[in-house]
Amino acid sequence: MKTAEAEVRAILIADNPETFVTRRIPEVNLEFGGIPGDRHFGVTFPADSRQPMYPRGTEILNRRQITILAEEDCRQISEQLGIEKVLPEWLGANLLLSGFSELTCLTLGSRIIFPNGTGLICMGQNLPCVFPGEIIQQQYEDRPKLATDFVRAAFKRRGIVCAVERPGKIHQGDQVQILINNFSNPMQ
Repeated sequence: MKTAEAEVRAILIADNPETFVTRRIPEVNLEFGGIPGDRHFGVTFPADSRQPMYPRGTEILNRRQITILAEEDCRQISEQLGIEKVLPEWLGANLLLSGFSELTCLTLGSRIIFPNGTGLICMGQNLPCVFPGEIIQQQYEDRPKLATDFVRAAFKRRGIVCAVERPGKIHQGDQVQILINNFSNPMQ
């Protein structure tokens, strides 16, 4: 298994029921289910349009407890859009990592391990959609079509979704170890 390292640059929570936009917090105690109070908290959740194989509303495993972005991807998205910046808050991120630019390419089953042993397991890529693009558009009202341009600019740069594998407290500034699953044994 290959390994890499990164730094937690920001921890964020989506605790406003009116929006998916997140706000920064210095630390959090992750539980099975994610970040208590976050809109995506829970071990299970009702199926939606992302799971067309189940009737809408069916209780299924929550694979989207934590959304993680790479600082490098935010920078690339803003450069491609020709704007000053793209903040992780606007994309609904829960964690912003720096130092591992291949984050969005992490394979299913890869792990992110914090210094105290807290662990996340990668459940897949976070596909871009127009909703974060609309938030970006609000920040740059003089730039038409940013909402739709975002979807193309964020393709394979929108980060990953994870589930909490081992609960614990995490802090801004933590150095994390990334264990990259090579799929030789996906149940590792």
